[in-house]
Amino acid sequence: MSFLKGVDIMPVDKSWINLSSRSCEEYINGVIEFVDYAFQRIKDEDMKIKCPCNDCNNRYRRTRVEVTRDLLWKGMRRDYTRWHLHREGNSDEDEEGSEEDEDNSSDDEQNIDDIHNMIRDAYPRMRDVEETSGSESQDPNEEAKEFYRLVEEADQPLYLGCKKYSNLSFIVKLMHIKCKNSWSNNSFTILLELLKDAFPMCEKLPISHYGAKKIVSDLGLNYEKIDACKNDCMLYYKGHSKADKCSVCQISRWKLNSKGGKRDAKKVPWKVLRYFPLKPRLQRLFMSSKTAPDMRWHHENRSNDEVLRHPANAEAWKSFDRTHESFSSDPRNVRLGLATDGFNPFGNMSVSYSCWPVVVFPYNIHSWMCMKEPYLFMSLLIPGQKGPGNDIDVFLRPLIDELKELWEKGAETYDASTQENFQMRVALMWTINDFPAYAYTSGWSTQENLACPCCGSETYHRRLKHGSKMCYMGHHRFLPSDHKWRSQKAQFDGKRERKGAPKRLSGDDVLNQLGTLPPITLGKAVKRKRLPGRGKCHNWKKHSIFFDLPYWRTLLLRHNLDVMHIEKNICDSVMGTVLDIDKKSKDSLNARLDLKMMGIRKELHPEDGKTTFPRACYTLSKR
Repeated sequence: MSFLKGVDIMPVDKSWINLSSRSCEEYINGVIEFVDYAFQRIKDEDMKIKCPCNDCNNRYRRTRVEVTRDLLWKGMRRDYTRWHLHREGNSDEDEEGSEEDEDNSSDDEQNIDDIHNMIRDAYPRMRDVEETSGSESQDPNEEAKEFYRLVEEADQPLYLGCKKYSNLSFIVKLMHIKCKNSWSNNSFTILLELLKDAFPMCEKLPISHYGAKKIVSDLGLNYEKIDACKNDCMLYYKGHSKADKCSVCQISRWKLNSKGGKRDAKKVPWKVLRYFPLKPRLQRLFMSSKTAPDMRWHHENRSNDEVLRHPANAEAWKSFDRTHESFSSDPRNVRLGLATDGFNPFGNMSVSYSCWPVVVFPYNIHSWMCMKEPYLFMSLLIPGQKGPGNDIDVFLRPLIDELKELWEKGAETYDASTQENFQMRVALMWTINDFPAYAYTSGWSTQENLACPCCGSETYHRRLKHGSKMCYMGHHRFLPSDHKWRSQKAQFDGKRERKGAPKRLSGDDVLNQLGTLPPITLGKAVKRKRLPGRGKCHNWKKHSIFFDLPYWRTLLLRHNLDVMHIEKNICDSVMGTVLDIDKKSKDSLNARLDLKMMGIRKELHPEDGKTTFPRACYTLSKR
């Protein structure tokens, strides 16, 4: 279309936004018509407009191809109203004003606005609103007005006449720059002293890093320090918060004083667990006008075309909805995943130190947002030097207690999108770990004979003599009973497979097995005996703390393996073997000797008295 100034243009049809499937012809035609409409007054084909997709949300300017791609792939909010940014209307003044606003906008200004809006959404806390409201039956709109009135009182300007920064937003911006550029605390204090000296009109500006942290703490996202036993036996938590020694190993809570035994010296605990309360962080998602609608996306805007695009399409999610209808009736109730693993915080792999963060993330939001950094909430930071191992349940206790409270009672939360309060409930859907951490969280050992958590006591295992490793066979059991591969002996392990797949253990089955085992005391100072029957009829090492959650036994899927380790360990091994990469191939002399010992794949057996063996048909030659 040509550029026609002063000519009325009818608004574009918006009914395509409400379609449930983004792959249907009506949705695709609607996107194309909208993009043509938005670019019809742009003279140059290379010009850009603000992209209204769910991810960009008008924050980034995109080309015609990029806008079309984003709308087809990521979609648009159904309650979208900012159509004036895409040339809807016939007023020349409005067009010129909008063009001027777009030209004057910059990334820095956008970042400042984001920080300012974040502070306005997060401060003050909802309990302040409840204390000043005076009545529980107050109208939600009036309560919202009271909420923002308190925001205005708290968000005072940096100095008299300053319109761009408040004292809080300026400090948050400085703290963001400090973290992004890895400034030390001392250098940050020196900068604040310089700013205070250069701009004396900024009376509320702090002069130290400690003072800045106190101001930022008003956002309500603090963390708690909980002392822990040196041997990971217990936390000095709740009823044990004032204890001076461990009730299990009797070791002192405090380190030995190295300053001559002064009585007034500060007591230093052996270990300190950092616990980041989950409730205020989840409430922030609803108190922000930008993220509150996204917390209902899995129910309102998700494509339901029987394709696994999001965890909400999975059978485990649907089974949970059928079992707990009261929870699933409100789409704002939060569903979480949990992941944990050890890492070396010092960056030097020669240092033997393992620190374990426990991260939770909400699944209510878009699939491409779930694993983004702003939505990964660190819940626990478990200290080293040694990893918690099987005693991780000791450190998970504060998180489990809060999850139980959020399931049974919930938390009153303000929803900025509907401007009303609701009772937010939370459920943990599953954990995600690598295979060793799988054992720590589930309680089922992933070593020795019965290492497979799915097969359980019916795991097929065999010790390889030359490779000195455990081999797990019997995978044909999972094929249909009439599958032709079940009878092919020579191509696999030399046996016909006649058994069916092992029974999947439900939560009740697991609790029945654990109920027959003696209680286990956690802690590295405790000499634990091997549980009776382990390695023969079960592989349990403990009763997992996750079963303290009332709904955990009803979950269809409780633990998952992460993609990264599967890709790294399995795919690398397969590729290294197929490409015959030196030191990465699993096709070694010991592997060939084990094949000979098992009496299978005779064409791959090494010749007697020789260390060379024939090339396998599955390897690629260098030619």
